[in-house]
Amino acid sequence: MSFWVYILRCSDGSYYTGHTDDLERRMAQYQAGEVTGCVSTRLPVKLAFSAEFSSREEALGCERQVKGWSRKKKEAMMRGDWAEVSCLSRSPFDRLRANG
Repeated sequence: MSFWVYILRCSDGSYYTGHTDDLERRMAQYQAGEVTGCVSTRLPVKLAFSAEFSSREEALGCERQVKGWSRKKKEAMMRGDWAEVSCLSRSPFDRLRANG
């Protein structure tokens, strides 16, 4: 069985990160307005990113990590710009020092 971490782009431009064991079904639930909570007030949503994992624990760990990231870091990951993700992982002081 596969598990998925996903990022939705909501109608207001915000991002929502979650995990599921059935990405297709979950997306259909969102689009049908069947999921209550913060996303239900920001429909329609679009799948911006997804990644597959072999266990729920891995997917949940990734979800928790990504939820703590800045918008810029999430967007870099969605673009596949891992150098930028790495750069944004460093402290602001370290980034300034590396660029100056």
